[in-house]
Amino acid sequence: MTVTVTLVVGADGSTSKHGNSSGVSSAADRSTFLARRRLADCILIGGNTARSEPYHRTPVPVVVLSKSLINPLADNRLAHCWNLSPVKAIERASTTFGPNIHVEAGVGIIQQLIAANLVDALELSITDVTGGEDLIDISELLSHFPNQSERLDAGTRFISAHK
Repeated sequence: MTVTVTLVVGADGSTSKHGNSSGVSSAADRSTFLARRRLADCILIGGNTARSEPYHRTPVPVVVLSKSLINPLADNRLAHCWNLSPVKAIERASTTFGPNIHVEAGVGIIQQLIAANLVDALELSITDVTGGEDLIDISELLSHFPNQSERLDAGTRFISAHK
């Protein structure tokens, strides 16, 4: 099983601006992100991400973690709504959809999965945007992944980090 977290942040660690990640994204990030997610067996997100980001059409199944079980993506025929912890959801997603799981969730879910030692890889995009919301400590996040490579494309830093 391979669990990969994909995250875009601004230079100050902002994971959103004006309510969603497009506020901290870039054209280079978006292109790389869309190409990468097509390789996943499924995408795992939280309910807040489902409500604030464009997940109404996805190339692979998308699992929404929600305590309410009200599926905010009811119009996406590939969407599944589960009332599970992130750890249990990873186990179930692997069994149900396959071993290549892409996590595109918010900071809380990402931190829970890292704490449970379930994240194998981090694909981090860092743009020059500042002044957003939902900050994450970039250095602390990367400290969990000793093997890192970096490239720069159109002003966006791309860091691939692995255990």
